[in-house]
Amino acid sequence: MKIATILGTRPEIIKMAPIIAEINKRGISQIVLHTGQHYDKEMSDTFFKDLEIPTPDYNIHVGSGSHAKQTGLMMKGIEEILLEEKPDIVLVQGDTNAVLAGALVCAKLHIAVGHVEAGLRSYDVTMPEEINRMAADVCSLMYFIPTYDSAINLLSEGISRKNMFVTGNTVVDACFRHLEIAEKRGFEEESLRDLDIENMDNILTLTMHRAENVDVKERVTSIIEALKDLSEMNIIFPIHPRTKNTLKNFGLFDELNNLDHVHIVKPIGYLDFLLLTSKSTLILTDSGGLQEEAITLNVPALTLRYNTERPETVTAGGNILVGSDKKAILENASKILTDEGFAQRMKDAQNPYGQGNAAQKTVDAIEKYYDEGKLNIQAPEDIMNIFTRKMAAIDEDITVSEFEQKENALIHMVFDGQNMVFPHDDLNINGMMITYDKRL
Repeated sequence: MKIATILGTRPEIIKMAPIIAEINKRGISQIVLHTGQHYDKEMSDTFFKDLEIPTPDYNIHVGSGSHAKQTGLMMKGIEEILLEEKPDIVLVQGDTNAVLAGALVCAKLHIAVGHVEAGLRSYDVTMPEEINRMAADVCSLMYFIPTYDSAINLLSEGISRKNMFVTGNTVVDACFRHLEIAEKRGFEEESLRDLDIENMDNILTLTMHRAENVDVKERVTSIIEALKDLSEMNIIFPIHPRTKNTLKNFGLFDELNNLDHVHIVKPIGYLDFLLLTSKSTLILTDSGGLQEEAITLNVPALTLRYNTERPETVTAGGNILVGSDKKAILENASKILTDEGFAQRMKDAQNPYGQGNAAQKTVDAIEKYYDEGKLNIQAPEDIMNIFTRKMAAIDEDITVSEFEQKENALIHMVFDGQNMVFPHDDLNINGMMITYDKRL
């Protein structure tokens, strides 16, 4: 068996590192393909070395550009490599342009796609990431899903649960694995050593880069006004170059930089950032991945967004959506600082993304599918089974698998009267409503 992994950005590398390491550990043949969406040779090669995984076998070097140009160049390069390498399955992770390009190419070449972190939905179609993740799920054969909430998103879109694997999120594997590396190494970034982070109290780590925040003067001004009033916090702000330029254009950068409690530093490496996050009292972010890392590291998070494709972090109680609203930011930050019970409940929020064995579960599933011949995508030889979609209220003791055998059906959705429930084979559906496909 040969597994190919497509990477385009640092978050993808971080989250796929545990899977790449697990594949290597089992001696399975693999290739790693970097699209070069975010790439600097010296930094990226060092990054792979820091995470203790092999550097990519291929790099397409697409660089930056419009979504269409970038995706098109990726598709061309990915297709050439996959035609030569002929992998049995291609893994993509998340919602980047590299994910979209890789999934589309594989679908056209009839190569199995495994989507790691499948099923996430913000239902905000103005976000390019939402379109990417939805398109990738349409093209996929295997779905490696972080939570049952994400699995239900896919069920509601008509995708068969038979190809779903609720593994947890590899962000947990990555946090545990990489924090251990970071703690052994300590802070390498000089700006963080100069700040003496190890002996600093009330650290607030801030990240802000999304266009809906930094490109809208009213929103970013409101956020900065909140930061001014958080004078009891030591705010560490590794600033994205684009954010810095936008703040300068709005005449806000010097105002923020002159605050004694705000420490603006250049972008820092992943291991340094992970170590900083672990030592923080509070995270203030508009990032998606950092919401996951915060709840994994037991650090309360306030998210500078009005929606999230990680709603499980909010439901669990470790994350609060505050948008760009100054009042909401200050009220929640103050509560975390002054209400010990409230802060502890956020820290103790149960991690919805698992216990750190997502990589193992993912590779287990791939090996099983390979052994059973399920990775082979071929044109059908049998005449299509006609089916009709039905809804029914169940009033007998019967499990999902028993009902499916009895009715020659496939259950999609189960409603227990209050919530949608994932239809495990052994779930007793007596008293529940179901939707199902019945073969005729």
